[in-house]
Formats: sequence, structure tokens, C-alpha cells
Amino acid sequence: MAGKKILMMCGDYCEDYETMVPFQTLLAVGHTVHAVCPGKATGDSIKTAIHDFEGAQTYSEKPGHNFVLNASFADIRGENYDALVIPGGRGPEYLRNNAEVLALVRHFFDANKPVAAVCHGAQLLAGAGVLRGRTCSAYPACRAEVELAGGQYADIAVDQAHTDGNLVSAPAWPAHPQWLAQFLALLGTRITH
Repeated sequence: MAGKKILMMCGDYCEDYETMVPFQTLLAVGHTVHAVCPGKATGDSIKTAIHDFEGAQTYSEKPGHNFVLNASFADIRGENYDALVIPGGRGPEYLRNNAEVLALVRHFFDANKPVAAVCHGAQLLAGAGVLRGRTCSAYPACRAEVELAGGQYADIAVDQAHTDGNLVSAPAWPAHPQWLAQFLALLGTRITH
């Protein structure tokens, strides 16, 4: 089976693990992944941040890696992609204010294509108005955004994921095994041993 073509919507200071791990995993299992950011082109990089859970009331933040984009935002069209990945971190805060990004997100929901959002990625989903009547997990601080957007917040453990139709969501990067497994199932990806 040929791999799917997946769009990864990045912004500066997306969470490092939530960007790198799905990007590399999806490539490793044979999919094509185009990582883009508004205003940036192929070969440009975004800064990432490492969010960790160290006993405070919220995550700590440290500088992450520079992540090189492999596609130009100006060249993408939603209809050319089979699925969408939205990493968390602080990137979704400003991506949710970009009309072109919001239109792309809506395209994936209107076409019922698989969407994977983790952590603060729910802020972008809320901004796009696609959560009404859906159940979505996110970093707990984003619960208000999910609920104000008409969604039901899936209050699950940090290492779990939730699938509602074409949407797979998770609270944070510790959920990668569950989040990616559920997303791969939506994509129809089969891994055999």
C-alpha cells in the first residue's frame, strides 16, 4: 500500500517532541510528511520548545531544536493531502489567528480526513470552529478552549489518546504511543512483525 500524504502545521515554538516524533515516525512507516509554517518556505526552520513535567503546576519550557521545514506554506493546498497533524506547544496560539491556516484545518474536517492534534493543538481546532459536538483531549489548561468552542473535553491520563471520528487527540507528548497508534489506524497503516 502506498503511503499517505500528510500535512504537519507548525509554528515557531511548537513543542519539540510533538513535532519531531510524529514527523519522523510517519516518515519511517512510509508516509510523506510536509512540515510547513505560515510565512516560511522549504529549508527555513522554526524554533521548538521542550515542555517537561517537573512537579510545578504547569510544564516547564526549555529551548528545543531548530526544525527544518521541508515544504513551503505558500505552495500547499489541503486537497492535495490525506491527513493533518497539529503539534502542540505555543505555535497554535498564533496559528489560530491566521485565516489561511484556519481554512486548511476546516478543509480536513469538512472532507472527513484524519486529523491528529496533541496538547495545545486544540487551540487551533477551537479557533477553526471544528470542535462543536466533538470530544477532544488537550493539555488540561486548554480545557476552556475546547468547551467554549462547543466541544467536550476528554479528561484522560497524560499518556492516553482519544479518537472521535476523524480526530485523534491527546494531552501531551507522553501519549505518543497511543496517539500515533490511533492516528495510524485512521490512516489505514498496517505494521507487521
